[in-house]
Amino acid sequence: MVGISKVILFVVNSPEFFLSHRLPVALAAKEAGYEVHVASAFGDSVKEIRKKGFFYHSINFARSGQNPLVELGTLVKLVRLLKKIKPDLVHLITIKPVLYGGIAARFAGVSGVISAVSGLGTVFLTDSVFAKFRRWLIAKLYSTAFKQKCLRVIFQNPDDRDTLISLGALEVEKTRLIRGSGVSLADYRYVPEPEVSKPVVVMAARLLRDKGVVEFVEAARILRDRGVKAQMRLIGSIDSGNLTSVSKYILGEWEKEGVVEFMGFRSDIAEQYACAHIVCLPSYREGLPKSLVEAAACGRAVVTTNVPGCRDAITPNETGFLVPVRNPVALAGAIQKLVENPELRREMGEAGRVLAEKEFSIEKIVAQHLEIYDEVSGNA
Repeated sequence: MVGISKVILFVVNSPEFFLSHRLPVALAAKEAGYEVHVASAFGDSVKEIRKKGFFYHSINFARSGQNPLVELGTLVKLVRLLKKIKPDLVHLITIKPVLYGGIAARFAGVSGVISAVSGLGTVFLTDSVFAKFRRWLIAKLYSTAFKQKCLRVIFQNPDDRDTLISLGALEVEKTRLIRGSGVSLADYRYVPEPEVSKPVVVMAARLLRDKGVVEFVEAARILRDRGVKAQMRLIGSIDSGNLTSVSKYILGEWEKEGVVEFMGFRSDIAEQYACAHIVCLPSYREGLPKSLVEAAACGRAVVTTNVPGCRDAITPNETGFLVPVRNPVALAGAIQKLVENPELRREMGEAGRVLAEKEFSIEKIVAQHLEIYDEVSGNA
């Protein structure tokens, strides 16, 4: 496919995200003959990246981005790194690496750039004057980052792609659509539902308001008041670096109330889904949520919101239900329908497994990425 001289650099905000979302792609690139480099903020997972035979470089992507000097310093470090290792391809992942890495690649003269837009962020969720200004500014930054000699921009859903095209940030011929980060069908196996008296409804996400955590808790209250027998579980942790994170105080109040069982951060999501009957994600907007792809692979019916990303992860009314965003009453209603109709949710779960096998297998996602690498390296 490629010669050993080809060098690819993955630039991502955190080493944990690289391992959870792009490791199979990087391993396939290495197997195909690329020398693989990874740049991210430093963390405990760096040692795992090095164990895989990749070259690692530390670039600190600040979470808040409030200090212009710090942000400029990050950009300068990226330019220096690119000039040092002279990659043939740069694969930029998540918002800051896409914006800063794209600009740095222009300064460093990198010939081939792949930008992965896995979501447009919270700035696209509101219509306030300030939000509109920020969207305009971000569109200008994207436009600057996308002015490359040879560029492909990977989107996970068509809404995000069409939004940036409509804002004039890039041309449609430079875009590619890959539905999510993929799932290992061998690791996320379909198993029959457990036989329990109260069906288990699981939401796995960071405890952010724009993930729909508040609506999930409110839906649990509604189901309790209706006398619906369901066990509501929330898997995830507070993200203190995110302005929309639930506070420790609010989480403590919810725990006292006892309407939802809080599981904290868990790495055994496949096992958690195997113990569940329904998977829920009432998010406000996503790229294409990995949690819903994993739920489909495990053969679990899904309830999620009719917003970009979430609606692209299911086949409505076949693998799950779509509900209006920020609507806990509709959310509770859809969950109740699945709780009270075990045959329906089992049918949806089986259809979800078929969907995962057809669209979301990690082998398919990896192959699509390698095709783009070949395309860009051939044209660069």
